Amino acid sequence: MISRLAGALLRAIFVVLLLATPSLLMPGMSSDTAQIVTLVAIFGAALTFFEYASSYPGLVEFRDAPPFNRIRFGSLFLTVIFLSLLTRGQVDPSALTMYVERMGASVGEVIDFPYSPVRLVVLMLPEDTSVQHIELVRNSAGISYLISLVTLAIFIILQRVRRWPLKNGAFNVWVNLPTFDPTAGGDVVERLERDARFNIALGFLLPFLTPAVIKSATSLFGAVSLENPHTLIWTVAAWAFLPASLFMRGIAMGRIAGMITQKRKNSSEKNDTAEGLLPA
Repeated sequence: MISRLAGALLRAIFVVLLLATPSLLMPGMSSDTAQIVTLVAIFGAALTFFEYASSYPGLVEFRDAPPFNRIRFGSLFLTVIFLSLLTRGQVDPSALTMYVERMGASVGEVIDFPYSPVRLVVLMLPEDTSVQHIELVRNSAGISYLISLVTLAIFIILQRVRRWPLKNGAFNVWVNLPTFDPTAGGDVVERLERDARFNIALGFLLPFLTPAVIKSATSLFGAVSLENPHTLIWTVAAWAFLPASLFMRGIAMGRIAGMITQKRKNSSEKNDTAEGLLPA
């Protein structure tokens, strides 16, 4: 119980640090921004603490199947740090921000090709956007997308090497998939495989669809300029993080479906063997 509470408290602290990172790294934060960030950080910390302090399922999936959520959190945290440093370099340059900016420019130039997700993010900006801001958005999108790809590669490798989630013991579907109801009807494996394919397909399409949808909605809601530093950081971070998270969820659910299929096969083979040993 004590270790569970300590782990929940530590995770809550990390969530607060994540939400406060842009405000801590960006100079000249207003009092209104500080109040909003504080309120959101308190809410995020409370949600995280009660989620992980409880032994019953809540909202977070794969809660007891590390390192799934740790990889996702680390990916988002790293993305927010890099984007905050990139944005800080526009108003308060330093050796660190200049290094991150050069790295972002290199990545952005490589990934920014026709019909790429990064190119679509740049094209959704208004036509009167300055060249400097376009480069900032392109570099931010390039770094974020690269981190999401590396995150997927790390998860796939760890899944193979560490035999996730079997290495952590028995997989509890009730706790780790609180939104999935095994008794809702239909075969569990088919539903898991269907959800896995849907999540993977949505994760692949989302980086392309989001800029197109935002660009199409400019006539109704106005153009998205991303001039505000906090808007730029969280918008680009979410644009890269959500598809990677859906990809990971799809891969994980496919893995669980494979585990259930293999367990059924082993159980069937044992039953056949036992029936063959019985006397006629």
